[in-house]
Amino acid sequence: MDGTTTAVGRSAFASGAVTAQLADQIGATLRPHWQAGTLRDGDTLPLLWHWAGFAPTAAMEDMGPDGHPRLGGFLPDLGLGRRMWAGGSLRFLAPLHVGEALHRHSEIISLEHKTAGTTPMAVLTLRHRIDTARGTAIEEDQTIVYLPLPDRYSPPKPIAAPENADFDETVAMDPVRLFRYSAVTFNGHRIHYDRDYATRVEHYPALVVHGPLQATLLIDAATRHAGHPPETFRYRGVHPMFDTHALRLIGTMSEDQTMTLCTASPAGHIGTQATAGWS
Repeated sequence: MDGTTTAVGRSAFASGAVTAQLADQIGATLRPHWQAGTLRDGDTLPLLWHWAGFAPTAAMEDMGPDGHPRLGGFLPDLGLGRRMWAGGSLRFLAPLHVGEALHRHSEIISLEHKTAGTTPMAVLTLRHRIDTARGTAIEEDQTIVYLPLPDRYSPPKPIAAPENADFDETVAMDPVRLFRYSAVTFNGHRIHYDRDYATRVEHYPALVVHGPLQATLLIDAATRHAGHPPETFRYRGVHPMFDTHALRLIGTMSEDQTMTLCTASPAGHIGTQATAGWS
């Protein structure tokens, strides 16, 4: 088991790109009535689509039982069987473009061990810097939560979705959309496409909607409704969302030029909370 002192400060580098073909695949997965060729080399890349540009290329023998690359390399093995991308924050300093070379420097900046009731958990924060030939384009913090595998599904206390929002849209969720998003981001985590694993091993009631997928849909909606992309974005998962129901995208603009956002189930509880900001 890796300790806090050996993990914090660990860094990694990756190079990647979102090609026009990959952008088409993302668009076809996320946006209705997508037309192939909508984005071409040199066009501005929609926000958060850069997440697909750095595919984790671990060999099959280096994959863990959950479908993630096996722990113990860059990310520490803390002896806890469930790992989740729980949230993050981003500052957008310059636009990215389709087809351009991207470079990511990642560093583990904190690792905190705690308990939730009697359940041990760990919260790890990664800091990413996304660079292009023009300089730094994105500064991003990402929160990863480690938990033990449960013996049953115990959902968190639901938080009610807001009423009287500026917009409340609905996006269909199903196994095909979840599989396609896993494919374009090269995310092997089995809770998103392997129903037997999701329900029998991690004890979810259904396939789990990706947190990054929810965040990307929210920032896309914020950009459409504001008329231009935000400069900052913060998001946090508070309740799992599943393929058995549609996903609501809800947002309200404040006087201080921040938009409060969330995903929600049709039953009315929030899945991911987010805030987008403009100066």
